[in-house]
Amino acid sequence: LWIRGHWRIENGSHYVRDVAFAEDASRIRKNPDIAARLRSFAYNLIRASGADNIKNTRYRAALDIAFAVKILDAH
Repeated sequence: LWIRGHWRIENGSHYVRDVAFAEDASRIRKNPDIAARLRSFAYNLIRASGADNIKNTRYRAALDIAFAVKILDAH
């Protein structure tokens, strides 16, 4: 039963973070924990705004500052 909980976390967070933020491909070698925290913060903001697709929401926010501010204002 505990193994299901592990895979739920792996599939729900780590996989999404790797696909949406290319975390495994990161070449940051000095203080990578800071970049990981920033990615986690962005992931949590997007998830809390009610977005279903993290990658598309991140892309839209990169193209449209008003949309990014709307995500921030959702809190």
